[in-house]
Amino acid sequence: MSRLLEKPNIAMSITTTGSQLSSTVAAATSTQVSSAAYDTDTSSREDDESSSNSLATNELPMQPSFDEVFISLIAGAAAGALAKTTIAPLDRTKINFQIRKDVPFSFRASLLYLQQTYNKEGVLALWRGNSATMARIVPYAAIQFTSHEQWRRILQVDQNGSNTKGRRFIAGSLAGITSQSLTYPLDLARARMAVTDRYTGYRTLRQVFAKIWVEEGPRTLYRGYWATVLGVIPYAGTSFFTYETLKREYQEMTGNTKPNALISLAFGAAAGAAGQTASYPLDIVRRRMQTMRINTNAQERCPTILEILVKIYREEGFKNGFYKGLSMNWIKGPIAVGISFSTYDLIKAWLRELSHLKRGRVEK
Repeated sequence: MSRLLEKPNIAMSITTTGSQLSSTVAAATSTQVSSAAYDTDTSSREDDESSSNSLATNELPMQPSFDEVFISLIAGAAAGALAKTTIAPLDRTKINFQIRKDVPFSFRASLLYLQQTYNKEGVLALWRGNSATMARIVPYAAIQFTSHEQWRRILQVDQNGSNTKGRRFIAGSLAGITSQSLTYPLDLARARMAVTDRYTGYRTLRQVFAKIWVEEGPRTLYRGYWATVLGVIPYAGTSFFTYETLKREYQEMTGNTKPNALISLAFGAAAGAAGQTASYPLDIVRRRMQTMRINTNAQERCPTILEILVKIYREEGFKNGFYKGLSMNWIKGPIAVGISFSTYDLIKAWLRELSHLKRGRVEK
């Protein structure tokens, strides 16, 4: 009997021992799990911190690669060429009214001018001077857009989530000054060809430079430069500032970093209207100085910016003088700038995708 009574004790001890072992194993397992969870949590935190640090590092201005600069140059050149070719007839009409003080501007008068030009010289005459425009706008737009990207990088515009509106305006202005300074003689040649016909004026772009060099002197190629620079500061600054600001506001409202073509076109149109209005009086002065012929043999002196501004005000008044043809600019300006900005963004994104695909094939 005593032996029979001892068996349950053995079972109880075995059970107790087993429960102790299972509790020990469970405790060890829970310790390992909690330790693993802690390690996982710590590693995830470290990964989050490293990823956030890498994100912050990516936002800092980096040295531009050759591919990025090349893509900006190509996209800018194509955008400028398409925009200017689209509005070339309107641009020629505007220049003719800007330099003539005897003919008041109106839509009816501008349409009449286009009709007379078409009847007299044919449809291609409406694009007269466009070859000079292309010779200028292709390098001008390429330099402007590319230099804008570099000035944004140098000035650290909107870096690390900041909202640097002042630097945004300065970057646009510096981009305009850079491109205008490097291509100004081509702008003057374009203006000369736009206000003359093929019978009494210049036949080719080369003839413009040759005649100006011989008859008026090489300094004439930069006549009106300072008026242009003073005008391009508010024009380019306001245009780039308005476009970049609208894109930023759109991104914050919708969370979409890439607006579609129509929205980009609308943002560019608003930027063009704002830029044209801000700089238009100096654009009048620039065209007057560019198309003014000075007889060097008679030692005539080219009037200064201030003298031309005073003369325009006295002879034509404030509205009809300084803002003559502005309504035409409100049509062609938004169209041109809208096409330019939206085309630049689209072509740049497309070229980047091609570059990434090409790079991926090479790595494979």
